Amino acid sequence: MARTDLIMPKMGESIMEATILKWLKKEGENVGLDEPILEIATDKVDSEVPSPVEGVIGEHLFKEGDVVEVGKVIAYINTGSESESSDSLLDEKPKKELAESPVSANIKKHEISNNSHERIVPVLSRNGQGGRFYSPLVLNIAKTEGIEMGELDAIAGTGRNNRLTKKDMLVFLKKKQSGDIIHEIKEPDTQLNKPIEYQQHEQNLNIGTGVEIIEMDRMRKLIAEHMVNSKKVSPHVTSFVEADVTNIVNWRNKIKEEFQKREGQKITFTPIFIEAMVKAIRDFPMVNVSLKDTQIYKYNNINVGMAVALPSGNLIVPVIKNTESKNLLGLTKDVNELSNKARNNKLKPDDIEGGTITLTNVGTFGNLMGTPIINQPQVAILATGAIKKKPVVVETETGDMIGIRHMMFLSLSYDHRVVDGSLGGAFLRRIADHLEQFNPEQNI
Repeated sequence: MARTDLIMPKMGESIMEATILKWLKKEGENVGLDEPILEIATDKVDSEVPSPVEGVIGEHLFKEGDVVEVGKVIAYINTGSESESSDSLLDEKPKKELAESPVSANIKKHEISNNSHERIVPVLSRNGQGGRFYSPLVLNIAKTEGIEMGELDAIAGTGRNNRLTKKDMLVFLKKKQSGDIIHEIKEPDTQLNKPIEYQQHEQNLNIGTGVEIIEMDRMRKLIAEHMVNSKKVSPHVTSFVEADVTNIVNWRNKIKEEFQKREGQKITFTPIFIEAMVKAIRDFPMVNVSLKDTQIYKYNNINVGMAVALPSGNLIVPVIKNTESKNLLGLTKDVNELSNKARNNKLKPDDIEGGTITLTNVGTFGNLMGTPIINQPQVAILATGAIKKKPVVVETETGDMIGIRHMMFLSLSYDHRVVDGSLGGAFLRRIADHLEQFNPEQNI
């Protein structure tokens, strides 16, 4: 009987490991082609891993809750006939190697296996102070680079439960070579299983009676880390404008029932906001960029991320790709599809990768405006507030008059390293102009 290896897949460009959430198929159970075998989670998305073949689950090599590197064998599948095993799959290990440098060269020589056909199931483990786990790869790097256990225990980790990753070791070694390791080295803590970011404030807490302690879930911890990192990386500036969206509100009220009958789905304000963003980016393309060191990456495609609130209260940002080539109907369908997939935990890794700018609708929660945090490595994020009826001075051919209009605040947070106030303010004003110039007679 032939055996096929199930490999931990690569779930995104920067993903090097994943956590096994749940085994959907037990050992000895039959599994069909493309039938889900287990659920995994990364710092980007939760997903199911399908079976590459039809057969019987032979053995689970990892338990639920284990963190496994991309490319590792996580289970065996026994097939009914002699067929090619997954040796060829391992020949194409989905690993994106780090750029060549003296430090990265040292890191690469510590890879677990240099032979793509060799089957290695990691059974080694090592615990530092407080029971902190170190993978064989990390220990091998530490041994070669002469890093003592006490020094290793003090390095801040970005993996699950403060676990050190290969990336953490690379950053540490670079800073050690340059002499700048002040922020990397901390005094050893006997409670290293807690994220270091939260330990430093513990002495200020007044924990007494009547206090309920709630542990953050995995996604909330990741969101917190991303938000703190974004503030550390980008000097945030936020600009505000107010837009008259009366034409948009009246148009949507007029066509929404007919649209739902014809298309089988609702039309919201979100695709209209995205359409206005795309038009404004064509006029101000330097907000559709990313910054790496001193190099600005200007994107020709406009991939708009939209923040979606999950039933848990957490947020996730699926990405609508190539919005510059889509009309309002296409944007509406993409918005609805990705929103439904997000709320039903059906997003795929590609659905949340590659965003170049982000939209968050704080008006959904009744807020008039917000100061959103930039979604790294992007440089701008737009927040749309609640639409409210207000008395407004309206300019007409016969003079000014007071009218009741549907008004909305828009706010744009941008990275002041590359987006100056003139660019950020003009871009935001242009979005508002496109919204105010919306054609209420158009068809969709």
